[in-house]
Amino acid sequence: MKYTEAQVAAAVAAMDKYRTDEDAEVGAALVVVGLSSDRAAKEERIRDDMIRVAHRAGASIRQLSEVSGLGRKTVTAIVSSVASGQ
Repeated sequence: MKYTEAQVAAAVAAMDKYRTDEDAEVGAALVVVGLSSDRAAKEERIRDDMIRVAHRAGASIRQLSEVSGLGRKTVTAIVSSVASGQ
């Protein structure tokens, strides 16, 4: 697999965002935790957007709660909220 200079630079910049002056093992762990947290936040935004889409298409709060594993109050709050990109 080959990567462009821009891809490598972006990866290094993403890692440097979380790396501290800690020893190598702690620094590497912090990078993984930080990048994982970024990914989880992105997935949460996608999930919430899809919950709104499904609800507009006719899915019930109960159905959305069951398939998402979230409580009905949480699903209701998501459905009632405005998507961040809108």
